[in-house]
Amino acid sequence: MNMLLWGPQALCGPELLALFLHFMLLSLLAIGGAITTAPDMQRFVVGERGWLGEGEFTASVALAQAAPGPNVLFVAVIGWNVGGLAGVVATMTGSMLPSSVLAYAVARLGARHAQSRAARAFTTGLAPLTLGLLLSTSWVLLEPMRGEIGTAVLVALTLLVMWRTQLSPLWPIAVGALVGALGGVG
Repeated sequence: MNMLLWGPQALCGPELLALFLHFMLLSLLAIGGAITTAPDMQRFVVGERGWLGEGEFTASVALAQAAPGPNVLFVAVIGWNVGGLAGVVATMTGSMLPSSVLAYAVARLGARHAQSRAARAFTTGLAPLTLGLLLSTSWVLLEPMRGEIGTAVLVALTLLVMWRTQLSPLWPIAVGALVGALGGVG
């Protein structure tokens, strides 16, 4: 098999089906975007299946997040690293199909009932859920650097700035990228 076409490893049919079904389930839990389900993706592909190591998983997410394009690209990179081209198809189809169908159905329903009390309560209730999912994602992605005081300070400052100001999230991201480019924090 050609590695450029099929990727680093080939998964068999049952493994690809398990990958597809797991990412399909996560798709329905991805309130706030696919990145909010990264902790469970990490648990599945690293902890449960052992298809990737901690560093490989974190590098996959970091590479995709640094690249221009949609936020969901990290799912394709994880799929590639887990099972090559077949892994990309399994993870991306699993991630995109259910949430797209659900989003279409909810958008149609929401357009008809946008001002109802139930619709407003539902959308208001999603904010804390999204925040919790994003915080758990941050916890998993910081695993390799946890325990370093500089990392803790940078994270705390970022949270404070985002909580207390109207500053664009791009500024703390830029500062984090600069700190990383200069060798990180210790």
